[in-house]
Amino acid sequence: MSQAAIEVRDLVVRYGAVVAVGGVTFSVGAGEHLTLLGPSGCGKTTTLRAIAGLERPTSGEIRIGGSAVFSSSPRVNVPAERRGLSMVFQSYAIWPHMSVFDNVAYGLRVRKRPEAEVTTRVREALDLVQLGALGTRSASKLSGGQQQRVALARAFVFSPSVLLFDEPLSNLDAKLRAEMRVELKELQRRLDITSVYVTHDLEEALAISDRIVVMRDGVIEQVGTPAEIYDRPRNTFVADFVGSANLIRGRRRPDLESDGKVVLETEGGAVVHGSSLGRLEVGTEVLMAVRTVHLRLDRARPLASVNVWPARIRQRVFQGDFTQYHLDWDGRRLIVRSAASEAMAEGDEVFLSAEPRHFVLLEE
Repeated sequence: MSQAAIEVRDLVVRYGAVVAVGGVTFSVGAGEHLTLLGPSGCGKTTTLRAIAGLERPTSGEIRIGGSAVFSSSPRVNVPAERRGLSMVFQSYAIWPHMSVFDNVAYGLRVRKRPEAEVTTRVREALDLVQLGALGTRSASKLSGGQQQRVALARAFVFSPSVLLFDEPLSNLDAKLRAEMRVELKELQRRLDITSVYVTHDLEEALAISDRIVVMRDGVIEQVGTPAEIYDRPRNTFVADFVGSANLIRGRRRPDLESDGKVVLETEGGAVVHGSSLGRLEVGTEVLMAVRTVHLRLDRARPLASVNVWPARIRQRVFQGDFTQYHLDWDGRRLIVRSAASEAMAEGDEVFLSAEPRHFVLLEE
């Protein structure tokens, strides 16, 4: 399987007066799996379709393997079928009248490859997606997960240099979707192919990506590894969209700051020590985010010298793998997700704590 880096520069896509993509720039390394993540209407699918050649941009440049496939200056627009890529859609687009083998072989036969090569490649592709024993089965007799595997095999069987995925798991149930995430990640690792994946599902993006591009309203909000996006969100949108977070606003206390830390005091008088991540600004009003899973509840006061406060449990919501607590803290509501085995009851007086590194300064 060949590899090709992708470069997108100042990409703009307009529909009349509506700007769907507003000048985005990012790159995908050869063999990298990059995900475009964002809510509906943020421009992620339009960006993917522009890379595929299914959408004509207004301006900008797209390069695949170093060669321009679209450029507004000079004018270049390589047709989709000549871009050396393949796409897996949200709808599987499986031909029900064909066998599994014939569905996967279709692209190779259109390219007039020798039948011996078709047979070898299709068998290898079906083995990779764990459908080797089902080649003769009618595609109409497959489950949703099996149909998705057929669509994957058909996409990479002719060795494209780039694979594009447009929310390919959204039609599956939750359990199968979780299983397919693992399979997709393993498949991408074995193929070692450059891929761009579009989803609005946070868990999906975190599970399968080398890097994530978070988009909103046609622009990029942040680019980073899954850990960077989750642990060090850049602004309130990323903090809120990429996982559950509490936002805490307050006045800076420079007299208490040291070693790259930032300290704020809330209106209620709570003093919060956090991490500046090099974003410390001159303003006196600052905003921090802390993930709900990074907050800890204890019945006895912890030994930590900072970030320990009394709180009261207002509501307890059991959600299987974790329990979500709604707390009265510092005159406001705070949310904590805890996997601790000891259940705490509504009305309990507890101590809330977290390490300073989990409180992240946000850009306003």
